[in-house]
Amino acid sequence: MAVLLLADVVEGALATDQVAKALTAVKSLGAVTVLVAGMGGDAAAAEAATLAGVSKVIFADDHTYCHAMAEPTAALIVSLAADYSHIVAASGAFSKSVLPRVAALLDVMVISEVLAVVDADTFERPIYAGNAIQTVKSGDTTKVMTIRTATFDAAGKGGNATVEKVSAAVDGSLSAWVADRVASSDRPELTSAGIVVSGGRGVGSQADFALIESLADKLGAAVGASRAAVDSGYAPNDWQVGQTGKVVAPALYIAIGISGAIQHLAGMKDSKVIVAINKDEEAPIFQVADYGLVADLFAAVPEMVEKLA
Repeated sequence: MAVLLLADVVEGALATDQVAKALTAVKSLGAVTVLVAGMGGDAAAAEAATLAGVSKVIFADDHTYCHAMAEPTAALIVSLAADYSHIVAASGAFSKSVLPRVAALLDVMVISEVLAVVDADTFERPIYAGNAIQTVKSGDTTKVMTIRTATFDAAGKGGNATVEKVSAAVDGSLSAWVADRVASSDRPELTSAGIVVSGGRGVGSQADFALIESLADKLGAAVGASRAAVDSGYAPNDWQVGQTGKVVAPALYIAIGISGAIQHLAGMKDSKVIVAINKDEEAPIFQVADYGLVADLFAAVPEMVEKLA
């Protein structure tokens, strides 16, 4: 058996943490080949080759695959699929756009959000907002999967895989890149941060969300938000943590003004240490928290920031 791992590349740089964790998840299935697609990805391909457990890197050095264009990337993967029993990627916006297209073209199912690999045909994934774990056994010749990387450790460095370039063999005219509008931040990326500070509806307003940001900046943390906070306009969509947002598993997760709906818990309950601050002592978040503080966040958070200073 052999595995093709689609790498997420952002502006020519490998999303190393995500790729390395996905590699850990699937390396027991056989030799792993990493696919890096897009012109200017030489450094990303070279970095992928250094990951321990990678047997080969395929580098499609063509502008057709730049800017995470899903249709040509899916067609490229299908053109390579005959050599692989498993086609995988870290779960994220890019893989969720590409791999369903790959599965449709191959006429197989997609196994999404894999938490554990039992054997070559059997996998575990969450259902019911993470309240149950489903075991899936696939009879498809080719397994197409996204990996929930929060549950895996990143593979280390020390590999020395070969990098093989392939030429474009697909028509990229179906869709065209117009522009990327990406918010820039000096904070860590949410899904790979070691510390995450999240705010909920209890923060009260977009202006008061600055409290959450100030605490995060003192801790060198990423900023998250509950869906209620995002829907209320307190925080941008890409900060949302939960079933319909991002899944995180940092060393420390601080939930401020978050009640603890099951949809939010599905996105953060694998955090190593959970701290909750809420004035409602009956809030469900306290049931999963390692440390809980029943207090008014508008008094507690400024005091924390002051002491950290």
